[in-house]
Amino acid sequence: MKKNVNLQTMMYPAPAVVASAYDKEGKADACTLAFASMISHVPPSIIIGINHSAKRKTLEDIIETKEFVIGFPSIEHVVETDYIGLDSGHDVDKLEKVGFTTTKAKKVNAPIINEFKVSLECKVTHMVDIGSHKQITGEIVNVQVDEDILNDKDMILVEKLDPIIYDIVCHRYFSIGKEEAKSYNVGLKYREE
Repeated sequence: MKKNVNLQTMMYPAPAVVASAYDKEGKADACTLAFASMISHVPPSIIIGINHSAKRKTLEDIIETKEFVIGFPSIEHVVETDYIGLDSGHDVDKLEKVGFTTTKAKKVNAPIINEFKVSLECKVTHMVDIGSHKQITGEIVNVQVDEDILNDKDMILVEKLDPIIYDIVCHRYFSIGKEEAKSYNVGLKYREE
């Protein structure tokens, strides 16, 4: 039997990603996000939500520069990733505190966090306030990936990335499980009937 529950912020599973940007002085900052999703194939675009009711330095930097990077941390960096979402870049250099290093992205003026295996370089195309968050759409103009997580066709092997999955309701982190089926394949049996 189903039960109505209190209205909750939920979308399962949610990725834990890190948005990074430079401020006007060229200093790198970052914040952890759970509100992130692909929104378009052509042009390749991602949508993120950052709480604008709090003074988020990374959000201010993205609004100022109109460029950012989305990094996909592996589960091995869950502690650092969690911390980056806790404190404000106005108060502390979070990247330095956790020991992360950065390199300027190839196609945007934003920092890539070197410890992350996948980085999406993005240019802002739209911004809109929705409730407590600012929704930002970014066109992905370049993708940098550690070679050791690619297959022979340069496709990312998610099991080698081992991304952090966030339980947004109960505030827990998970790693990815085993492959269960091939997409665009397993459902084909219903076409044959």
